[in-house]
Amino acid sequence: MVKLRLKRIGKKQNPFYRIVAADSRVNRNGQYIELVGTFDPLKDEIKLDKELALKWLNNGAQPTDTVKDIFSKEGIMTTYHNAKLATKKSDAKK
Repeated sequence: MVKLRLKRIGKKQNPFYRIVAADSRVNRNGQYIELVGTFDPLKDEIKLDKELALKWLNNGAQPTDTVKDIFSKEGIMTTYHNAKLATKKSDAKK
């Protein structure tokens, strides 16, 4: 199972995270499949590739709670939810 989660790369007392798609069995700072974005909690700065995040969500990747909160703040979860509802409505009309 693929998870969208944070990978810490910052130093002591200076956290910095990469938002990555990784196999759920790999440890927190282990190998990842693809880099989706970055998160700097000290500056409250988020840089994301929204199309890539939506691609992973549509392919069944499960975001962790923190990543889900970040995606919600950036509007990705709303876009994903609306797209999911649109496909359900179009399937129901057939």
